[in-house]
Amino acid sequence: MTQEQLVTLAVVLPALATVPISLAGRWPNLREAISLTTAVVTAMVVLSLVPDVLAGARPQTATISIFVDLKLGFAIEPLGMLFACVASILWIVNTIYSIGYMRGNNEPRQTSFYVCFAVAVSSAIGIAFSANLLTLFLFYEILTLSTYPLVTHKGDDAAKSGGRVYLLLLLGTSMVLLLPAIIATLVLAGTLDFTPGGILAGTASGLTLALLFGAYMFGIGKAALMPLHFWLPAAMIAPTPVSALLHAVAVVKAGVFTVVKVVVYIFGIDFLAQSGAADWLLYAAGFTVLVASLVALRQDNLKRRLAYSTVSQLSYVILATAILTPISIVGAVLHIAAHAVSKITLFFAAGSIYTATHLTEVSQLRGIGRRMPWTMTAFAIGALSMIGIPPTAGFLGKWFMLTGAMDSANWIALGVIVISTLLNAAYFLPIVFNAFFLSPDKNNPGDHHHGEAPWPIVLALTATAIGTFAMFFFPEIPMELAKGVISSEGVD
Repeated sequence: MTQEQLVTLAVVLPALATVPISLAGRWPNLREAISLTTAVVTAMVVLSLVPDVLAGARPQTATISIFVDLKLGFAIEPLGMLFACVASILWIVNTIYSIGYMRGNNEPRQTSFYVCFAVAVSSAIGIAFSANLLTLFLFYEILTLSTYPLVTHKGDDAAKSGGRVYLLLLLGTSMVLLLPAIIATLVLAGTLDFTPGGILAGTASGLTLALLFGAYMFGIGKAALMPLHFWLPAAMIAPTPVSALLHAVAVVKAGVFTVVKVVVYIFGIDFLAQSGAADWLLYAAGFTVLVASLVALRQDNLKRRLAYSTVSQLSYVILATAILTPISIVGAVLHIAAHAVSKITLFFAAGSIYTATHLTEVSQLRGIGRRMPWTMTAFAIGALSMIGIPPTAGFLGKWFMLTGAMDSANWIALGVIVISTLLNAAYFLPIVFNAFFLSPDKNNPGDHHHGEAPWPIVLALTATAIGTFAMFFFPEIPMELAKGVISSEGVD
């Protein structure tokens, strides 16, 4: 197949799979086999494009003209290639996990779950491969709409309430801020194409471009920059595989991916550094990192603690991008991948605990590591990575962020990273210590004679925990893709 055909296939294959998945709803084994097979084939298609991108190729498709200056099309550059790899590979393990979780908890509407999940992954890959802002916006909104039924999957009042917050904030920020920003960009630059070095320098006054930059940063609601982060904790009412999709595979990654994409390919690193239009972003991201970490520290519900941890970790990517040095951009890109594999491990572990014990609170987890050693060992690995301790994936991104902050003498960014790392340790390490080194509290609810969750759950969380180590020891591909973002922007 040609590169153009492979790019198109990677986007449409998950969406096409929704038809056989729907038709196989009466036969769960067949339905799940189709889902898993599609995930594997999609990942193979995406990964087949990596060698060419690393070699300098930029595969693209023909564009479809909507109006004279409005076109839809796909083009791959290193940042999009990395995001597509993350989404497609993690879809495989999330599908394996979902089989164990959905069956183990007797979840309703399992067929619609797999259908919506496939559409969401198709949307994520569409975002990754978008050649311009219009294409990205289209798939960005499809991602929001396809994940709404997943957030409200349980169908109770709490799920509906969380879904309303989710939809209101994400659609609201898109329509009120992001779409007008895209229209303004077209008026000013005459194009929406992602271009190395950016397309907006010299098109308007500094104040106008600063306001436009602000509209983009807050309009990209999936990045969860405070105060537009409330949708993320609200969505934790969803089943754990959905939480993993939101936090690791697609939704929040689409947010921070879009932030980096806009900074590098719409405004340009050099222009933002010289104009000062992005100076405020460093403070907004630093505030989000620290405040979200403090809020996470106070959460007893495990999934809510992980949710606020995600809010904080996403702003690491934004903070590193706002430093506006080549090395910090590399750190931001690496942290997108590192956070994905680490946070999905943590959510897998939380779902494993719930499936085996129906425990949901951190205070209930004393001694649980003795009965669920695989689950809690994986949790410990994911936690160490979120803190940034080697040899885990999270160390890589933080190392480059710190290096970028020191090279540019950005002491505020440096201080935020150091303080937040201590806060990460404060809300993760006690969970690990209590799980392995304290005796179970017999007054807690739950079956104290349980073992591990069903094997597909344990298999999936073991795989992602191993992946957290693997990215540290074998970082070549994500590292080269991260560096490719800078070289394509024209910065060394």
